[in-house]
Amino acid sequence: MIILPMKNRSKEYEINPSKIIALGLNYLDHIKESVSQATSKSKGIPEEPVLFNKTPNVLIENGSDIIIPNFLDRYNFKNPRVDYEAELAIIINRRGKDIPEKKAREYILGFTCMNDVSQRNLQTGDDSGWFRGKSLDTFGPIGPIIVPPDQIDDPQNLDIECRLNGKTVQASNTSKMIFKIPEIISFISQNFTLEKDDIIMTGTPSGVGPIANGDIVEIEIENIGILKNKVREE
Repeated sequence: MIILPMKNRSKEYEINPSKIIALGLNYLDHIKESVSQATSKSKGIPEEPVLFNKTPNVLIENGSDIIIPNFLDRYNFKNPRVDYEAELAIIINRRGKDIPEKKAREYILGFTCMNDVSQRNLQTGDDSGWFRGKSLDTFGPIGPIIVPPDQIDDPQNLDIECRLNGKTVQASNTSKMIFKIPEIISFISQNFTLEKDDIIMTGTPSGVGPIANGDIVEIEIENIGILKNKVREE
């Protein structure tokens, strides 16, 4: 469970998701860099959304620390790497199965920022795929607020930016998503019944890169705000 304020509302909202479903490779420029960095084998635009999960233990609030766990040291990775990934997140407001695209907006509680922190050595090396590298404790900062859909004119036209120690490292717009929000919600609900408070992460643009002890990561999305977290080694 995590607690976030709702924009223009006096009460905070307790989020207790049963699952976090994320999209990989949903920006064309990120597909290209993922291939070049060997974090994906895909070389073209996917025919349908590429889904993976993050477990709820990843969630931390704005201002909390992203912790790089010390058990990673025992692997002696030649080039150990943990990355930031700026993303627009959707929080679901009620149970839904086989949701039509035209009704997808009715299932949205609100939008917020997320950081899909990823341990790349585990992500690319585990036979089971991306699961472990995406789901280590604290690897899902979320916030700073939830913005209801009626307070965002067009969630498919929001500037999204990530800054590392004050330097802009990712800059894009949600209009550049390959799969748009209604299609994402509809597709996921065909595969998995969506429950109240479930979180959908919509993918990251190009510019992902490594973080290290002492770094400050800021993710800013237009009309939502700034999610800021410090990185520290355990």
